[in-house]
Amino acid sequence: AGHMSVLRAQLHLHSCLSPCADDDMTPCNIAGMAYVKHLDCIALTDHNAAENLPAAALAAREMGVCLLPGIEVTSSEEVHILCYFPAVDPAVDFGRMIYDHLPPLPNNKRIFGNQMILGPEDEAQGELSKLLIQATDLSIVEIERRCTEAGGICVAAHINRSSNSLLGNLGFLPEKPVFSALEVYRGAPAPWVDTGNYKILYASDAHRLGDLSEREFFLDLPERSAEALFEYLQACRMRMVS
Repeated sequence: AGHMSVLRAQLHLHSCLSPCADDDMTPCNIAGMAYVKHLDCIALTDHNAAENLPAAALAAREMGVCLLPGIEVTSSEEVHILCYFPAVDPAVDFGRMIYDHLPPLPNNKRIFGNQMILGPEDEAQGELSKLLIQATDLSIVEIERRCTEAGGICVAAHINRSSNSLLGNLGFLPEKPVFSALEVYRGAPAPWVDTGNYKILYASDAHRLGDLSEREFFLDLPERSAEALFEYLQACRMRMVS
């Protein structure tokens, strides 16, 4: 067997594109904080949109942190599904498709917060007008199918939370779809169901810079890269399906 490396990861982060995240969760600030906290890999997973991924990828590269491109999609059942991709472009395309499936309700910035799109130097490039923290009209099964077809993988988000989660909203772990992994939120009690052979990922679901902690989650991988991490998660799903 080859030499394994320990990858320190934070795989559930929100930037200032998500209305519920702080405005100082900019791509450069997130990458800088990840560097300071000695994280090897971060995943940016804004709600139902991917517009800040290109800037985040550049900022992360400059800091020597690898970025796993992601989106946190809200299903029609109001369940949060993390969709991860091997590269930024397919993630951005997927994000635009997901955004098209949101209802046309505009964001009320005073109530919900800003939805800012930033460039590589954290310069403002615009805003998204539809409220991002709504449910899409796509079911969990449909989201997983489309994500897989687009070359991505799906992880059920914070399954042990009482809302916006598989267990909280459905009350059980469905047989379909088969996810690559299940995510457990550290700030809530452990899941009350048998998670079977699923790989468990631990997450902070960071909305503020202070939420990026050092010792969140470790994985043994052949190398410290987003590619190795993505391949690992793909392999986890293959094991579940076979």
